Amino acid sequence: MADNQQDHQEPVDPLTIGELITLQEAAEYAGLAKDSLNDYIKRGRLKARRIGRFWVTTEAAIDEYLNSRNVENIPKKYRNRS
Repeated sequence: MADNQQDHQEPVDPLTIGELITLQEAAEYAGLAKDSLNDYIKRGRLKARRIGRFWVTTEAAIDEYLNSRNVENIPKKYRNRS
């Protein structure tokens, strides 16, 4: 029965993991432009929270977003060339 309970766990909100960071810190962490992160928040692709007039997020939320990206949706000139 314990296995059955594990299968039905609610997903963890990445905004509850770790410290809140500014979008500037998030942009530096992710290697992306702050304006891009603002756009991803507006589109619902990046989880963030507004505190006053500032948006904050966590490294866990950034990691979740980065892991969700599909390489085919990234223009070829921006893909990692490994």
